Amino acid sequence: MQLLVIGTLNGQIGDASQIAIAQGAKVQQADDIEMGLGVIRSGSGVDLVMADVQLEIGTLIESLKSEHITVPVVACGVGNDTQAAVRAIKAGAKEYVPLPPSTELIAAVLAAVTEESHALIYRDPAMADVLKLADQVAPSEASIIITGPSGTGKELMARYVHEKSRRIGSRFVAINCAAIPENLLESELFGHERGAFTGAVAKRVGKFEEANGGTLLLDEVSEMDPRLQAKLLRAIQEKEIDRVGGNKPVKVDVRIIATSNQNLEQEVARGNFREDLYFRLNVLNLRLPALKDRPKDIEILAEHFVGKYSKANDIDLRPLAKDTKRRLMDYGWPGNVRELENTIHRAILLASGAEITVEAILLQPPLFAGGTEGAGSPGVEQDADTKGLVGRKVADVERDLIIDTLHHCLGNRTHAANILGISIRTLRNKLKQYVGDGVSVPVPGEGVRPAS
Repeated sequence: MQLLVIGTLNGQIGDASQIAIAQGAKVQQADDIEMGLGVIRSGSGVDLVMADVQLEIGTLIESLKSEHITVPVVACGVGNDTQAAVRAIKAGAKEYVPLPPSTELIAAVLAAVTEESHALIYRDPAMADVLKLADQVAPSEASIIITGPSGTGKELMARYVHEKSRRIGSRFVAINCAAIPENLLESELFGHERGAFTGAVAKRVGKFEEANGGTLLLDEVSEMDPRLQAKLLRAIQEKEIDRVGGNKPVKVDVRIIATSNQNLEQEVARGNFREDLYFRLNVLNLRLPALKDRPKDIEILAEHFVGKYSKANDIDLRPLAKDTKRRLMDYGWPGNVRELENTIHRAILLASGAEITVEAILLQPPLFAGGTEGAGSPGVEQDADTKGLVGRKVADVERDLIIDTLHHCLGNRTHAANILGISIRTLRNKLKQYVGDGVSVPVPGEGVRPAS
């Protein structure tokens, strides 16, 4: 983890840095906001910023937003300056850490930023076969495409390949091609020069340069605009990139791993994805099975998530009841491992007895529980859920499904889009429309609706 400390913190910076280093972080320091922004723009890969609360935290956060740089900021201060702490939080700081530093508190802040476990949990032979192939191809320099349904852990597999490769000592950099607007993705990938476009107040290094010597993950690469696909192909072939607004190529040494939940061969046939780029990326393919196709992993993953979220929420560890395990095994898991993780997280919060009973397992029902076979045929009785939809407008049914899925995913837009089978861009456009129509839309962290 790369930590940037901004400010002198009245001499406490040394202690805070030493604690962070002991926790495994690599620490850089800048005296003021402008110097700190320079470090971030340089592409050194900052994962967390800890800034002196006496500095202009709001200016720092607004600058990061305007330049479309996503990095969490934590405010720090000597003594108990409550007003300064409140100002920092209102400005967008994720947390306030009082100094002199507490080892436990610094460790907790670092853990919160890196809380996502990168361990691959599996027992099923179907997953073991994929891991065996990954071990075999990881030491090579070949580009890899990781495919599979949404929620199967494609980014985790990409990290696994990086950690088994000869580039393990260098950075792993990920970018979600579906989550960034098309007009910004080029700058995110290749960087830009000062004045290249409105808002480009300083030169910024892109993901290719950040990952130089290491691995670059292009998550959901099938969502990339065809114009950018051409520039990406050139970068891979020539091993050099052009910053937006630049006039001098920059050499890069990057191993590419791409992921997609689409059938890329079909996307090529439809003209949505360049054939030459597909063959350049698809030197090797790792296909992750759906969770329903690796049934021996369901229980072990559920127990892993029970331990993870019990600890995260400071809740006593409860075992899964026998009926609960059976319920988990019988469900189809359209959202795969991600849906299972959300389900167990919810169950940890809802369970009240000595065990996690089946009542705490809230699952997303399919839109048409009875399937499509025979639907609408004379003499065939409609499923109760389907019958209740008759007479309603398709747009209203779609809206309710999207809102219910968001509640199911605790407001997480990316997870909801994956379960719904739509792009994050489409989901955001729908939600913007709903908000404009006066519909209440769940915010991230908002749980399942209470029963009415």
